Amino acid sequence: MLKTIGTAALLSGTATLAAAQMQCDGLTPEALGLSGVTFTDVAAVPAGDDNPAAQCRIRATTAERTGTDGRAYALRFELALPEVWNGDYVHQFNGGNDGEVKPATGGMGAGTGEQTPLARGFAVVSSDAGHDGKAVADAGLAGGARFGFDFEARQMYGYKAVAVLDPLARQIVEAFYGAGIGHSYGVGCSNGGRHALVAASRMPEAFDGLLAGAPGYNLPKAALQHAVDVQALTAITGDLATAFSPDDLQTVANGVLAACDALDGLQDGLVMDTAACQASFDSAALQCTDGQNSACLSPEQVTALDIIHAGTPDGGTPVYSDFPWDTGIAGGGWRFWKLESPIPPWGKKPIIAVMGASSLAQVFTTPPTEVAGDPDTLEQFLKDFDLSTRAAEIYATSEAYPESAMEVMTPPGSDNPELAAFRDAGGKMIVFHGVSDPVFSVNDTANWYSKLDSNNAGKAAAFARFYPVPGMTHCSGGPAVEGFDMFAELVAWVENGTEPQAVTATARASNRDLPEAMADISRPLCPAPTVARYTGGDEGMAESFTCE
Repeated sequence: MLKTIGTAALLSGTATLAAAQMQCDGLTPEALGLSGVTFTDVAAVPAGDDNPAAQCRIRATTAERTGTDGRAYALRFELALPEVWNGDYVHQFNGGNDGEVKPATGGMGAGTGEQTPLARGFAVVSSDAGHDGKAVADAGLAGGARFGFDFEARQMYGYKAVAVLDPLARQIVEAFYGAGIGHSYGVGCSNGGRHALVAASRMPEAFDGLLAGAPGYNLPKAALQHAVDVQALTAITGDLATAFSPDDLQTVANGVLAACDALDGLQDGLVMDTAACQASFDSAALQCTDGQNSACLSPEQVTALDIIHAGTPDGGTPVYSDFPWDTGIAGGGWRFWKLESPIPPWGKKPIIAVMGASSLAQVFTTPPTEVAGDPDTLEQFLKDFDLSTRAAEIYATSEAYPESAMEVMTPPGSDNPELAAFRDAGGKMIVFHGVSDPVFSVNDTANWYSKLDSNNAGKAAAFARFYPVPGMTHCSGGPAVEGFDMFAELVAWVENGTEPQAVTATARASNRDLPEAMADISRPLCPAPTVARYTGGDEGMAESFTCE
């Protein structure tokens, strides 16, 4: 791991604006000693509303090739080189199907707080993971996953893009500033969180610190859950959007609160003791009794929720994972993922019925199935997906696809993790996950961390900490206190040896799911397996709770 900061970076801790401008203007790959790289845009960009720091911004491509599907592929990336550089570096791992170069800021919603790593002086790189999600426009909504027909594009998406880009980005950073990188970090949520776990397994010496939010490390299995969900939900009314009204989901959240809110010592609208809640809550209590027709659910609705939370349609082993009952089921994120969206071109279908369906068909099964890109066809694919006969396709290989989707996407050894090489190299990792995440189960991450701890003789906390976030949905949002800065905790751990303990989370004004009564409160997020319990004092303050 890189630990030495060069003299030029130490000089006042900055690269001056004039020097940065001079280096940025007319910068070429050849001037930096690069080959196989094309700079498509190099510009000195001032700080502004859409840019948190003055920077030299490089947009470039590498790894250009023609795929087996006859389409052009390349790894596109953006590298932000701040005017005031702190000597450190962040690789930003993006989410979803990738396929788009997100602005290189290092921001990832709740996990990096209000100030992005770029604004703090880190050089930041971001990429599209080796494919252009808009390249197959004639495939409609299925186009973003059509890259799955090219095996190397699958590999790039799964693990190769970071391995190819990271040393190249570091070379540019060090050549630009004339100094070595001091500390290096990888950050991401969702598929980006998966990339972080992949880096810890496949590139154990590359990063000093990794921040993994909602890591979908079993992504192909999670895609199977989309079929479980759609089949269970459409069995209610035949239509996803009408399966549950917002009031119905609030009824579920109210039921969870009634059974579980006080388990942490305070009735405050937050369920901090998730494990105890699962033993206390009974979904049968949600069902309407004779003569009751409001604030309750039909038998069909209760059955669907039981299937979704169990992760299995037949009471057997979950195809992916079970999910905990939690209050975030009433949040907009839960509905957006599973029931409906406000997006007309999607036919107002939810994410699982659009991106989820096309990904399962074309990226996460072997051989891939070409699906038409209209919303109804995509949803129908999940309705018709026979889990009893087709679930094994995520493990299948062929001559054209010598690695299965699970081998491509899942960090090696994640079914029984130890991360010995990452640990022994001195790496530090923080993982956080919303308890109400509707797409990647916090239970799956909790099981992963439990195995990691066991395989490290109960001492995984020496290099890895896991923080469940009660009420939070996917990466942010939900009726939760989810404004926190895990990145600052990671930096302090890596650079100062300050071990993260309870992390204070505050209410974010941008969170539309936050009840008005929670607008000014704070709560501690506790490292697993501890739980925040009220121990007396101001009920609105994190200091009144203890991790036990």
